[in-house]
Amino acid sequence: MELKELREEIDGIDRQLVELFKKRMNVSAAVAEYKRQNGMAVLDASRERALLSKISELSGEEFEEYSRILYSTILDVSRSYQHSKLDVGSPLYKEVTDALENTSKLFPARAVVACQGVEGAYSQIAAEKLFSAPDIMFFSTWDKVFSAIEAGMCRYGVIPIENSTAGSVKQVYDLMISRKFKIVRTVRIKIDHNLLAPHGVELKDIKEVVSHEQAISQCSSFLAALGSDVKITRVENTAKAAEMVAKSGRRDLASISSRSCASQYGLATLRSSIQDNGNNHTRFICITNKTEIYPGADRTSLMVVTPHKPGALYRMLSKFNALGINLLKLESRPIPDRDFEFMFYFDLEVSVYSPKFAQLLSELERECEEFSYLGTYSEVI
Repeated sequence: MELKELREEIDGIDRQLVELFKKRMNVSAAVAEYKRQNGMAVLDASRERALLSKISELSGEEFEEYSRILYSTILDVSRSYQHSKLDVGSPLYKEVTDALENTSKLFPARAVVACQGVEGAYSQIAAEKLFSAPDIMFFSTWDKVFSAIEAGMCRYGVIPIENSTAGSVKQVYDLMISRKFKIVRTVRIKIDHNLLAPHGVELKDIKEVVSHEQAISQCSSFLAALGSDVKITRVENTAKAAEMVAKSGRRDLASISSRSCASQYGLATLRSSIQDNGNNHTRFICITNKTEIYPGADRTSLMVVTPHKPGALYRMLSKFNALGINLLKLESRPIPDRDFEFMFYFDLEVSVYSPKFAQLLSELERECEEFSYLGTYSEVI
């Protein structure tokens, strides 16, 4: 048989499959209505397990695995369709709609903003890009920034979450598991690392370099070229590193810091733009303690805990696929004191005004073991 004939045969089979799929979905809609009338949940895990077992048996050994993948997808799509036929209203979606109604149409120009570090920190640069006139309060750790938001001491906080070359800031994700906050905006800034030292010092004089571990990682090639005799010391913040150099009185100490720190602390720039990658950007989240959704919000962040069993994450991802929602980021972190259990962080590209958004929140809220909605927002570049 020729390839053209084989493809025509497949086309004919596909037409039959599509008609049968439509028929199955119509029956699923009737099942959804029955469940609504009888107060039943859409997900019936025992029924799905029994069906997949029967499908495996009917498929035979050669096609068993493929059939289970196919029918797992069909079941996810069917479940999503049933949810769409039911009332998608939920306490969480009401929180979102209330925020849409009550949030100002303009992002505030002035606010008290919490940042980690000291004057000249990259988080300060990010805050000044988000707000035209921020009143910045500095805290020594990211944990204290979260606490300032939770306590209402500051209306907003600005925290780094990922870098284009060094990757995610793991410590921040670990904090996010246990803290209460909402994301209202994100901002991406170009990171330009510089080697700063007291005026009159030359590169050959440097015996120790201090900076934050992310900056050290991003400048690894430059630091390696200095030689093994130069000590590398990690501190809590790039701006704090510059402050340490300025206050130390040492002529053999330098910091990796932003250009603004040179003028801030009266230091000279020994070398500029020392990062390994010229296309070096850090993404910061702007957080607050209540849900605020500003016009143009087209990104949503979620945290989800799935059961520790095969296919749990796949089932979650299939929801995004079924609704045609683009997944921008997936991060996993172990949950403290819970063996082999993970928190999954998702960034999704979906408009807050989309019906898909309402349906997704409804499904996740009902079906996930643990689910946290972190906010819907836009990103400033």
